[in-house]
Amino acid sequence: MSVPTSLDVSQAHPRLSELTIVDVRTPAEFASGHLPEAVNVPLDRLARSLPELRSAAEHRPLLVVCASGARSENAAGTLVSHGITASSLTGGTQAWTAEGHVLQYPDGPRKRAVWAMERQVRFTAGVGVLLGLALGLLLHPALALLSAAIGGGLVFSALTHTCGMAVVLGRLPFNRRGAGSHP
Repeated sequence: MSVPTSLDVSQAHPRLSELTIVDVRTPAEFASGHLPEAVNVPLDRLARSLPELRSAAEHRPLLVVCASGARSENAAGTLVSHGITASSLTGGTQAWTAEGHVLQYPDGPRKRAVWAMERQVRFTAGVGVLLGLALGLLLHPALALLSAAIGGGLVFSALTHTCGMAVVLGRLPFNRRGAGSHP
């Protein structure tokens, strides 16, 4: 079966039974709601999971999912570069729910939703910039360089389509709770 590099929700929904859904969000994000039958392989564990993902892709093509589609696009590109058939869900779980489709939750009561990684990064960067400015004004002007460093990191992130801050935030305990299954 031919699979394009990305599928939108209207293309993916009728084909779910033909695809293996791989959610690359953090375990906590995954636990706050995921596509039906999805398995959780956090982006920072993708390289370690290549053998299992290659094996899963031999049976059914992979559909890689995240919150907005940015991380899943990177992950699908990585998989394709390793010869693994994979597509990214355009718009991620946000687009999925916007189209009226349901998410699955782990067994038990629904836990408090965890912020999407993009939101966590924006919040952390904003707090860092404000803190750098405040410290620069109140304590020492050199402390305003914290704001410049964060700005430089955001520019680097945009140019390289990577995000070191997301990697660090993904390792925090609240982003590790509720780990899902692996393929």
